[in-house]
Amino acid sequence: MILNKTTDELINIKIRYADNFFKRFKGLMLKRNIDFVLLFTNLTGSNIHTYFMMSEIDVYFLDRNKIIFEKASLKPWKFYKPGKKAKYILETKKDCLKLKIGDKLEFI
Repeated sequence: MILNKTTDELINIKIRYADNFFKRFKGLMLKRNIDFVLLFTNLTGSNIHTYFMMSEIDVYFLDRNKIIFEKASLKPWKFYKPGKKAKYILETKKDCLKLKIGDKLEFI
């Protein structure tokens, strides 16, 4: 689950962790039914791609305080580089979450 500490909203969605190289590399590739968020941790970089993706996704870039500083909606076969390096990245299907830049999150 995700707690949006800015709005006090508890979002009941499963979190899967991409906390190693293989999980980060695979990401959401070849997934059709995305009913979870993928949380990238232990990052060495913040660039992402949507190669081999089956649908559009929303990507949220968070700083070390878990505050969203950038959001991108990406179609398959795109590459994206955020304006600055992220500490955490959230990926999910497009329009699944109603989060905004500036929201502070907690992962439960």
